[in-house]
This record gives sequence, C-alpha cells and structure tokens, in this order.
Amino acid sequence: MAESRFTLHPIRTSKQGQQINVGKDHAEYEVIVNTLTMHPDDMKSLNIPHGASVRIRSQDGEATFLCQEGKVPLGMIFVPYGPPTCRLMGAETDGTGMPTSKGWDVEVELIVSESSS
Repeated sequence: MAESRFTLHPIRTSKQGQQINVGKDHAEYEVIVNTLTMHPDDMKSLNIPHGASVRIRSQDGEATFLCQEGKVPLGMIFVPYGPPTCRLMGAETDGTGMPTSKGWDVEVELIVSESSS
C-alpha cells in the first residue's frame, strides 16, 4: 500500500475572501472549505480519482473533503480554513492563543462509496 501520511497546510484563498461577502451559509462557501488540493502524483499513488471523497485524520480529529489535483509540492496538502479544518486542530496554542494551524501530519484515506465497491 502507498504511503498515506502527508503534511496539511490550511490556507486562505482569494476566492474564499471574496465569498465571505456573500456569507458562510451559502453552498459556494461550503464547496471552497470542503475541497482539498493534492499533487497529482500523490493522488495517483493512493488511487484517488479527481473529485473523490477522502478522509483526513490528524492526531486531534478527522474530516472529509473532496479531493482535487493541483500545483502543490509532493507530500503536501492544501485546504482552505473552515469548519472541516477546525475538526483537525488541537487545543495547543504554544502560548499564542491561536491553535497551531500549519504543518499538521495527517493520514489520507480514500472513501469508497458502496455503489463503487
């Protein structure tokens, strides 16, 4: 089985910033914060097709995202901040008052739907 450990980097996107004017309760915002980006070779190594659902697990929690390929470094995953990334954060703040939110070691698992198994 291919290595399923990666480094996750939650980010802010310009599209996310524009969408905030419309509000977080709209479907467009939900799509933004529920979609992660991986390097195409990483997706291939885990047999993850573009648009598939994946489960991300950190030491503090787990969340589900749609997976898309993009121009990101091998071994790294990028996802816009939002409710799903909050489920992956721990409570440790290193004295700053803000939980550590970059460079999380995570595991990626393809979610196989019953209809495709």
